[in-house]
Formats: sequence, structure tokens, C-alpha cells
Amino acid sequence: MTRPVLDTFALTGKKALVTGGNRGIGYALTQGLAEAGASVAFASRNASANAEAQQRLADLGLPTVALAGDITASADTVVQHAVDALGGLDIVVNNAGICYHRPALDVPDSEWDDVFDLNVKALWQVSRAAARHFRTAGGGSIVNIGSISALIVNRPQWQPAYNASKAAVHQLTKSLAAEWAPYDIRVNALAPGYVKTEMAPVDQPEFKARWIDDAPQQRFALPEELAPAVVFLASDASAFMTGSVLVMDGGYTVY
Repeated sequence: MTRPVLDTFALTGKKALVTGGNRGIGYALTQGLAEAGASVAFASRNASANAEAQQRLADLGLPTVALAGDITASADTVVQHAVDALGGLDIVVNNAGICYHRPALDVPDSEWDDVFDLNVKALWQVSRAAARHFRTAGGGSIVNIGSISALIVNRPQWQPAYNASKAAVHQLTKSLAAEWAPYDIRVNALAPGYVKTEMAPVDQPEFKARWIDDAPQQRFALPEELAPAVVFLASDASAFMTGSVLVMDGGYTVY
């Protein structure tokens, strides 16, 4: 019997892990998954910020599990802690990321390494750890947070390491989707445009002409606007979807 369409978006009984989930986009995604019915653990390095985020979510009636851990150093451990705390794992959202604004000729190797260690290598390691669990558990869904920076060169700021890292995320999404489909593991990515967070100073006037005015909708997004798209990608509503990059950018990349 066909399920009612809205039921396919429900995450009741599902168990999810969000990396970088204590602020900004990650916090909004943690909240959205919990509101959709999932049991959610979120991981970040900052234990005190985790506790504050966990309390804010609890005040909304959304219990979560906060995991203090560095996925660049111990991705396997973080994923296992999520499995242990939740009693399983069905969904992983690879959200943690970092960006520096700097011209290519001025980028130190240490900065390049920081970006790729978190944005790509840690995502790769979290995904593999999750997939090992999913393969024995009968499947799962991985949602990678990519970026329109994988599709364009942002301006007026230069951020070559970030752009390259997000292009890697998009291609890795497709590679893992192809390889893991036989295990009923779906891998998709969300590519947001400009979203108001600490990492994206969308309110600064020097960026408005290029970041906001160049987009058809001529506005930035709020983090909570991304949550429904991630719920879609994580849920049975997207059951026939893997290896896709869903662009959500107010039309920015149509030009």
C-alpha cells in the first residue's frame, strides 16, 4: 500500500548524527531532524558550546545527544559513540566545515591543510565509518553539505582552498553513492548559497553587491531554511535519489 506523501518525510524511529551541530547551519539541521522525529546526536570539538546548544534544543522539547570530539583526529570514535548513544545509526549529515578568505598566492600550506582536513578528509572518514555500520544494518542515508562554491568562483573574496574542498565533496558524494548503492546506502549533497552564519558575513556592505544583489531572489538564506531540504534527503521522500547535488541558492548559480 502506498504511504501518504507526508509520511515519507517522517524520520520517526531514525537515528541521526550531525557533525558541527552546535551552531549555525549544523544547529538548524540538528533541530530540523529532531523535529521530523529522529533521535539526533551532534558532534563538535567545543564541549561547552555543545552543552549550550543541547540545552536550547531541550528547551524546545527536543532531546539530543551532544558528543565532544574532533572528527579530524578520531572520526571512527565519534561515529561509534553516536551508535552507542543512540542505539544505532541511520543518517549522517556531514556538516562541519571551515573557510578562509585569502588570495591564492597568500594561502599558507597550514591553512590549505586545515580546510582539506576538515572539509574533505574528516567527511571521508566519517562517511566510511558510518557506511561500515550501515552495511551490516541494512542501509542508511548520508547527506553531505557541499556549496555553490564547488560550482562557481565566489567574489569579491578569494577562497581557493574552500572552493576546491567543496568540489571534492560533490565528486566524493557521487563516487560513494555509486559504490555503496548495492548496500542500500544513499549518498547525496546539499549545495547552499549564501546563508547567514558566523562563517558568512552576509550583512557586511562590501559583500552585498556580489553576494546578494547578484542573486535573482536578492537575499540570503537563514540556516533553518536548509533544514527541510536535509530532512528530504535523509528521508524516504528521496528514496530514489542518490549521487545527487541539490542546489539551494536563491537562484545565484542560474547566471
